[in-house]
Amino acid sequence: MQETVLLDFNLRLSVTFKRSEFSSALFGNISHILNNLHFGRSEWFHCYLFIDCCIHRVKYMGLFTYILLLAIAGVHSWQLIGDQNLLNMSLLCHLLARGLALVILPVATYLSFFYIHLALLYRSGPHDQIMSSAFQASLEGGLARITQGQPLEVAYGSQITLRNILGKPMPCWLHSHKNTYPIRYENGRGSSHQQQVTCYPFKDVNNWWIVKDPGMQQLVVSNPPRPVRHGSIVQLVHGITTRYLNTHDVAAPLSPHSQEISCYIDYNISMQAQNLWRVEIVNRDSDTDVWKTILSEVRLVHVNTSAVLKLSGASLPEWGYRQLEIIGEKISKGYHQSMLWNVEEHRYGKSHEQKEREVELHSPTQISISQNLSFMAKFTELQWKILTLKNEDTEHKYSSSPLEWITLDTNIAYWFHSTSGAQIHLLGNIVTWMSANAATAAYVALFLWYLLRRRRNICDIPEEAWWQWVAAGGLCVGGWAMNYLPFFLMEKTLFLYHYLPALTFQILLIPVVLQHTSEYLCRSRLSKSMHSALVVAWFSSVYLTYHTFRPLTYGKPPLTKSQLQDLRWKDSWDILISKH
Repeated sequence: MQETVLLDFNLRLSVTFKRSEFSSALFGNISHILNNLHFGRSEWFHCYLFIDCCIHRVKYMGLFTYILLLAIAGVHSWQLIGDQNLLNMSLLCHLLARGLALVILPVATYLSFFYIHLALLYRSGPHDQIMSSAFQASLEGGLARITQGQPLEVAYGSQITLRNILGKPMPCWLHSHKNTYPIRYENGRGSSHQQQVTCYPFKDVNNWWIVKDPGMQQLVVSNPPRPVRHGSIVQLVHGITTRYLNTHDVAAPLSPHSQEISCYIDYNISMQAQNLWRVEIVNRDSDTDVWKTILSEVRLVHVNTSAVLKLSGASLPEWGYRQLEIIGEKISKGYHQSMLWNVEEHRYGKSHEQKEREVELHSPTQISISQNLSFMAKFTELQWKILTLKNEDTEHKYSSSPLEWITLDTNIAYWFHSTSGAQIHLLGNIVTWMSANAATAAYVALFLWYLLRRRRNICDIPEEAWWQWVAAGGLCVGGWAMNYLPFFLMEKTLFLYHYLPALTFQILLIPVVLQHTSEYLCRSRLSKSMHSALVVAWFSSVYLTYHTFRPLTYGKPPLTKSQLQDLRWKDSWDILISKH
């Protein structure tokens, strides 16, 4: 259990390191491994195994530690370049071995794991919808079964569904239905009262659109088909309601600084064209590229207002059936994936009459083509999804923010026995937790003090001790920062256990600070005795805290209601207390 590992780890790590040996052992071993990273020695393989375990076994949480190791190796390599005692050939072997052990082999191993993964899992599964249309179409079954008979090139008269590339907050398709926007919204703003256009997260006949040539009235593909190219001007006709996709200078329902997207005017009613869209293929190879099914990522730009068709991601109220809002965004506001669309389902329209056309929209396609993605294209997309995909549509009950991790304001309840009240929690040893924070603060304060004093040519500690102090900060404080700060930039649902790698580096700093204060700050025998007594008291408090919270770690013995309430040292801790 993760919580058992955490409490035992906090306890054991705090009491097993000898203060007088920790720094030299830790940094001596790292230096030994790096110094022997050359051909003819076996130690470099240990680094490779460490990196492999970091990244492959703990997902991307291990990537931050890998980056830290690369930084340390880079600094050490820079020192080796300045070492004139090394022969040129020996130095070259050192650098090549580092490149092989720290970069080439880990990357090759990582790629090989995913190559095997994608080779074995080649069939469609229940969660394919989070991937792009091209990825889904490359798998057997699922979307591939639907798109197997599709024409590759989009032509005038094509019937298409348009999927948003971003896929956030969920995959969805450009959609319209007969309902109109309300005359006035809840805040009193008025609308065009035209037909609603949304992004719908399910496959539906109302997701079908017809690509129309503005200069012709027909909604069928000519023989031979006339393909739509980059820069072509088209009109998009909603297949079921036969109304044009339109945008105008009316504020969008939930995004008042953007334009409303609507469907307006039946396609066979003659009026001044205000519904023209320019097709811009973003991933084209040339300006004459043809709009391709699944493969092309296009931006649809409204000719009259220069607004781009965009998914805002906001959910409409009940009148919009909680579907996602579509807006017209000015190009000047920048580029974003929410502005990109790809054709997912596609057929060549053949029916001239609306009733026949509606039947056609429900029928399967007939022309066979194959869509294949290269391994690197699949690999790149999969890595991006791993990094950015939010696992839950809503916040989890036990999710937390990075700021709550530092002070242990949060916990995770894993198991609860309804009758006995026994329970298991992910809850760290708060004494170790706070001690790790104190050690980090003490290190930073002492480091800045020494740095200012050295600027004035005042050396409070020997030069060797100073560089050992700097190395400790580079590894422990740097490791904490590398494994903690990136979470502030992530949109994923986060939990307390994401902080464990960063906490590990903080705990490693505790004996470093204790050793340093004992050797260089406690000058008299009395101060050293007091320091040792405080360390013993600290060890005891760590153990007592562990022993107190052991029932929440192992789930036994069961505790009474009053005992559980006594363990709630913080009001933010979600200790489960039965009402009976």
